[in-house]
Amino acid sequence: MTVADAAANPLPPLRRLWVYASEADRVGRAPMRRSYRSRAGTATLFTLLNTIFDLAPPFLIGVAVDVVVQRETSLMAGLLGVSDPMTQIWWLALATFVIWGLESVTEYVALVQWRNLAQELQHDLRVTAYAHVQDLELASFEDRSTGGLMAVLNDDVNQLERFLDIGAKDILQLVAVVTILGTFFFVAAPSVAWLAFLPMPVIVWGSLRFQKHLAPRYARVREQVGHVNAQLGNNLAGIATIKSFTAEEAETARIAGASLTYVARNRDAIALSSAFVPLIRIAIVTGFMATLVLGGWMTLQGQLLVGVYSTLVFMTQRLLWPLTRLGQTLDLYQRAMASTQRIFDLLDVENGMEDGLRSLPPETVGGALRFEEVHFAYASGPEVLRGIDLEVKAGHTVAIVGATGAGKSSVVKLLLRFYDPTRGRVTLDGIDLRDLRLRDLRAAIGLVSQDVFLFHGSVRDNVAYGREGASDDEIRRACELAEAAAFVEALPLGLDTVVGERGQKLSGGQRQRLSLARAVLKDPPILVLDEATSAVDNETEAAIQRSLDALTQDRTTVVIAHRLSTIRHADRIYVLDEGRVLEAGRHEQLLAADGAYAALWRVQTGERLRSAAD
Repeated sequence: MTVADAAANPLPPLRRLWVYASEADRVGRAPMRRSYRSRAGTATLFTLLNTIFDLAPPFLIGVAVDVVVQRETSLMAGLLGVSDPMTQIWWLALATFVIWGLESVTEYVALVQWRNLAQELQHDLRVTAYAHVQDLELASFEDRSTGGLMAVLNDDVNQLERFLDIGAKDILQLVAVVTILGTFFFVAAPSVAWLAFLPMPVIVWGSLRFQKHLAPRYARVREQVGHVNAQLGNNLAGIATIKSFTAEEAETARIAGASLTYVARNRDAIALSSAFVPLIRIAIVTGFMATLVLGGWMTLQGQLLVGVYSTLVFMTQRLLWPLTRLGQTLDLYQRAMASTQRIFDLLDVENGMEDGLRSLPPETVGGALRFEEVHFAYASGPEVLRGIDLEVKAGHTVAIVGATGAGKSSVVKLLLRFYDPTRGRVTLDGIDLRDLRLRDLRAAIGLVSQDVFLFHGSVRDNVAYGREGASDDEIRRACELAEAAAFVEALPLGLDTVVGERGQKLSGGQRQRLSLARAVLKDPPILVLDEATSAVDNETEAAIQRSLDALTQDRTTVVIAHRLSTIRHADRIYVLDEGRVLEAGRHEQLLAADGAYAALWRVQTGERLRSAAD
């Protein structure tokens, strides 16, 4: 997020979190978010009731002392109209039982409410942030690491949960204790009350100073967490490369360095946060000693009742001692707010690609595609497409070939509208792709990519990914068309076999055939094959090609190919070179033209090598 983005959202993290929860309650964008305000209100109410009942025992001790000392003239005797001291004590015992029972009940309800609120808000923020990230255009991910995003979606959200679990309740209880006991002190013994409150300005000032210095330290901690997660994610994804280059020690040292930086930043924050309680303790004992001495002198002079004095002594400690937890609470708060800021920073990232408004029912798709004077460049990079014109007639098969870096894959990304052209336009049935709803556009296209991605799950789950609710017969039929049925049946559990993360338990050719089966099952009006047979052997390639010949009948098909033998029967072939269309025509026409395509064909078929040998 840029400085400009931050300036556009000047609210502090806690305020933004409250606005977020309140808007959810008011607008009701999702069912699980409708009760946050009422849930927070219920949790707050029971926290306050629990605090009142928790403070009652010291009052009861004072009343008990008053009964023992004053006997028939005690406060209880006047309230209950009972002169017998023992009867008064029994009534006190009953009151104690009831109050302690109510304290336990209210504490249970408060804890359940706060923890459920923390869990639900955590869940909602994580899902909302993930959905937002998922909707961003691909350009948003060019400067972001997967590990950094994982740190926000997982660790930062968990930090907020920890604060709502514990810290919010502690803050409310602290405010309630100060308010209730402050009222009692100034009503019962105003001449002593000010001594108990004397350390508070020092404590509050110290707390605010600690908070000011802790905030940037915890922001640096959260930033480093993202760096550590990013490196861990990259290394785990590239574990085969690390092993093949015997770089284990170097990568361990790299992770250790990042982790040590995290430790150092945490140590910096811990050194400051740990000093809070010892310093505050000095201020607390000053207030306690002042109340003990002055209150005792006033009681000895007969200016203060013994019961009131004993209550004041107990209550002074109850008033000031919770402030020692303020350091831990601030620690939780600062960690949570640093994480909350990162979550909202992510939510503030705007999607640079606007969704179209025009719907596209699958049955209405003709499949005619056009690239009209299309220019395209990735962020901060040179143009990779320089005014290309391509046409794919409905129901026809068009192939795009060219050397590495010619712009072939960029054509696919524009077709799926992962990116928008910097100039020119791409149309489907004469409609600019930018006018179509993204969901409808992508539902009309089946992609089989060279870089196959399989999810950690069963073969069935991966093949049926693009068509929820598909039957096993339909899945098996798709596997047959993709020449995958034989190896799937040979797997230990057939369709139920787990393929592993990214399909690591399968060979490259097997993964590619499952990817093709997935596209076959989706049965889209437009099929895009991006080097779809690059990872299979010649025999499998021939089998897949036979399936594709049947599959592409009366279906618009765009083939990105390196092996020219797989596209020789295409209705039209475009040869790209450095982002421009160099040649276009059928296979026979391009060979007869004896240009770039013919040269590529001779290299792949070995004709040039044979000529040189002759």
